[in-house]
Amino acid sequence: MNDQVRALFPVTQSLNYLNHAAVSPPPTPTIKAVESQLNDVSHNGSLNYRSWLAVKESARKLAAEMLRARPEQVAFMRNTSDGLSCVANGLSWKPGDNLVTFRKEFPSNVYPWLRIRDALGVEMRVCEERDGRIDLDELIGLINDRTRVVAISQIQYASGFRADLERIGRAVRRHEALLVVDVIQAMGVVPIDVESELVDVAAGAGHKWLLTPEGVGLLYLSDRARERMEPTLVGWVSVPNPDDYSNFQQGWNRGALAWESGTGPSSLFYGLEASLRLLTETGVDRIARYLEELTDHLCERLSGSDYQVESSRRPGEKSQIVCVSHKGSLTPMALYSQLRRQGIVTAPRGDRLRISPHFYNTRGEIDALVEALP
Repeated sequence: MNDQVRALFPVTQSLNYLNHAAVSPPPTPTIKAVESQLNDVSHNGSLNYRSWLAVKESARKLAAEMLRARPEQVAFMRNTSDGLSCVANGLSWKPGDNLVTFRKEFPSNVYPWLRIRDALGVEMRVCEERDGRIDLDELIGLINDRTRVVAISQIQYASGFRADLERIGRAVRRHEALLVVDVIQAMGVVPIDVESELVDVAAGAGHKWLLTPEGVGLLYLSDRARERMEPTLVGWVSVPNPDDYSNFQQGWNRGALAWESGTGPSSLFYGLEASLRLLTETGVDRIARYLEELTDHLCERLSGSDYQVESSRRPGEKSQIVCVSHKGSLTPMALYSQLRRQGIVTAPRGDRLRISPHFYNTRGEIDALVEALP
């Protein structure tokens, strides 16, 4: 990536930041966009309220385009957990139903299903991790005619494993279930086409790879998912015409829009719109290729060293997240702490050190990381 893009990220002036799978530093245009809306409110109150809504709809359109979906299929949430909880609670579960998931999913994609399991007696079928991978044969083998949902991350937070969504989706459709995907570790840096990859639900948030401040997430619902779900958290904007305050006979809004309950974080929508525009103009395909090259370089530098790459680097399974472990006695926390003292930011995750560069990081920063490892 060129120096002009890198200049948009002030974090590069003080840190070698390689922890975008946790929280990403927003670029300057995003911060300016957030500030512009707040300044507008400060000086004008609600005078330009319609302009705020227009930016929100522009952000929705850009998010939908990134997913290859229609705008009305994308609702804004606070975060990934809200989106997945809406799905778990909005389905009509029956005794004997089951759901299939992966043992090491991030908790956002576990707790909503645990509540359904405990409250309604739904069986929770779990696929184990095998050498940093998900054995898709094992996962698919857990699906049967009583399966209502298969819940999986597009990219695993603790290993970087990238799932073959289309393959899983075909198996899910054979059993008339729904494929529910946590896209927070992929959206913005890994291409996705929800329709062709047979994704029924996608939930994510903006504070990781989408380069937006915390507090805004999204929920995509396919038409077939929408037919099976009811909104469970609703409010005054869940209807087609929210301004018709006295009309309580409207019914719910179309598509996923019924899941938006009330006033949203307008300044964050300004920031999200700016970040989505930057990522779209750069090109998600281009970003994905660059990050594959960058992480391949990292793995090559670690080859033959005191460090073991725990992430699958097989074609179709590798991603922009690389997890490593020390072959000796150094713990991930010890490694994280030592790197942090040198201005290099990573993340300890379980028994692994997670390294997650974004598109403004350089090969030189990867080399600096490797040279700083004890």
